[in-house]
Amino acid sequence: MTITPNSVVALTYKLHTINNGEKEFVEEADKSNPLVFLYGVGMMLPKFEENIEGLKQGDTVDFELLAVDAYGEKDDSAVAQLPADIFKESGIPPVGEILPLQDNQGNQFRARVVEVSPEAVVVDLNHPMAGQNLHFDIEILNVREATEDELSHGHAHGIDGDSGH
Repeated sequence: MTITPNSVVALTYKLHTINNGEKEFVEEADKSNPLVFLYGVGMMLPKFEENIEGLKQGDTVDFELLAVDAYGEKDDSAVAQLPADIFKESGIPPVGEILPLQDNQGNQFRARVVEVSPEAVVVDLNHPMAGQNLHFDIEILNVREATEDELSHGHAHGIDGDSGH
């Protein structure tokens, strides 16, 4: 079976960022812990999905996504100053720490601490890989039709479709 919308894909990948023409390793999913997802429902980057569409079990591919097609360009205005007093109980976080935050609508996201002063903690709200080109090396391990449960839930239930929530 080939990768088409509403199929469940299991794959391995190695992800590198590209900086000044040099590849820098970020992460990987190997055969013992593959990435399993429902294809075509918006779970993955659109250009990522474009690059694997039509592949089948055993196929390999490598490709690069430009920053604009991955997590976007870095937005220098996407910073926020949080009052230091909100960290009274937990303590002031150090520069570089990733903070879990939530907006007024309940959306959860992460922000990286970039500056700390006695009055404020400045956080960068950009995705950690914003502004970076990404290089993927991929092997397709399995492609199957999604079950009715997976389609109604909007996500894969494991490589074989039997994994619960």
